[in-house]
Amino acid sequence: MHCARRLSRSVPSSPRAPRLLVPASRRPWHQRPFSARHSPAFAPAKSDNKEGTIADVFSSLGGDAFVPLEQRFADLKQALWHDGLIESWRSVLSALEERTAEIVEHGNKVIPQVAYSDIASGVPRNIAEEIKRVGTVVVHDAVRPEEAEGWKRDLEAYIKRNRSLAKGFPADDPQVWELYNSVQQTQARTHPGILGTQKALLGLFHTSSAESPVSVRTPISYYDRLRIRFPGDSVFALGEHIDGGSLERWEDPGFRSCWSEIFAGGPDPHVRHDPYDLTPRLEAKTSLYPSSGQCSVFRMFQGWTALSNTGPGEGTLRVFPDVSLATAYLVLRPFFRPRRGREGRLGFDDWEVDVRTTDFPGSVKGKGQELSDKTHPHLRLSQTMTSVPRVKPGSQVYWHCDVIHSVESEHLGTEDSSVLYIPAAPLTLPNARYLAAQRQRFAAGLPAPDFPGGEGESRFVGRAGVQDTHEGSGEEGRRAVGAERFVVSEGETEGGKTVIEQANKVLGFA
Repeated sequence: MHCARRLSRSVPSSPRAPRLLVPASRRPWHQRPFSARHSPAFAPAKSDNKEGTIADVFSSLGGDAFVPLEQRFADLKQALWHDGLIESWRSVLSALEERTAEIVEHGNKVIPQVAYSDIASGVPRNIAEEIKRVGTVVVHDAVRPEEAEGWKRDLEAYIKRNRSLAKGFPADDPQVWELYNSVQQTQARTHPGILGTQKALLGLFHTSSAESPVSVRTPISYYDRLRIRFPGDSVFALGEHIDGGSLERWEDPGFRSCWSEIFAGGPDPHVRHDPYDLTPRLEAKTSLYPSSGQCSVFRMFQGWTALSNTGPGEGTLRVFPDVSLATAYLVLRPFFRPRRGREGRLGFDDWEVDVRTTDFPGSVKGKGQELSDKTHPHLRLSQTMTSVPRVKPGSQVYWHCDVIHSVESEHLGTEDSSVLYIPAAPLTLPNARYLAAQRQRFAAGLPAPDFPGGEGESRFVGRAGVQDTHEGSGEEGRRAVGAERFVVSEGETEGGKTVIEQANKVLGFA
């Protein structure tokens, strides 16, 4: 009943034309009659995910016991192996030595920072090359600090008002909230400066064919959590990891094709590998083991928007600042192990080929890829993981979907470290299907499909509706959440035009 009242208020009458002149199926989704949106075709999407928190996503937070993999994973290693990978391994280890020295010398100066005004019309080539190598960027001034600070105050009031129903991690004093449907999150996801930033960054990717079914000119909203981390906290110590699957990187043929230059063998695989080629990624299955810990949407850049002043040492993000080199090492790592008696040494001659064991270090079914000095020692993570520069409310941080990242193990600052998780995701057909399911769950106040299930915010007072998209973005903001028909922009590729047409059908705008 609560949901019905909210939705009926969100259906405005048009002052320009009588509603009956436009068939319901042709109207924007949020302007359709309540019955049309809640017919079987628009029933709230079901989620098979059990109720939980972010601790279910990562072995390091959840304390999962080690589970050996089956023999078929040793068979997979043998099928992928050829002697050319030995030279690839040698080359990557040498490059890591050099890059480690650079990172240690320059610190977080290697992470580019830009003003929104510098990239709003497209990322200049010199800045683009820097961002593409590091895989991470900080964008300032797309959102006014006063607006971001207002979001935080209102979020705290929303949580307080619904505290008996709100859940998060850790359970006794949450800092990462299982909230997806607040007005403030909706405003931020559809803010014109944030959508503009996403379009600029999505443009760093390319396809090898104009027919590839993806539109990088059409960002969509992926509903994620929020964090309000307290000064002095050491509980939310999220270790080094990569989201979007783990074992899938080797097991799924589509995902594996992203690393074709690495698996080709020979020297400099990290130079030949192109982490910004979209085409092979469109066929990648990143979630072969369904769980509440897997992301089924293709996010080209993960990201967050700051709600507070936060700097190094204050519970912020850390990254390994070389996406292609780290990826080459990660992909090759399962095929090599330390020689007996030389454990702890990192020289090329201290390691040997391993295609007989089922070991895929840091990879667990249904989880993200985790890394550590023990599992991936040549990355020297204790030296190379680099905290992002200081941000202010409204600053955005984005990192490539393959970037190794973590959260500082302790918050040594004096104010909370607060962010809204908002990634940059393009329009693809699978993403459109997810958007349709997400839209339906949003209307019912339920968690987004990828996340832990349960009743979510369905009984919360003051949760968002489509009417709460940012007024400054207009139709573009409503498109991002699946409430308005997508349109073809100037310069769109043939593949982009096709996927826009398909997405409109999926979303009921045919």
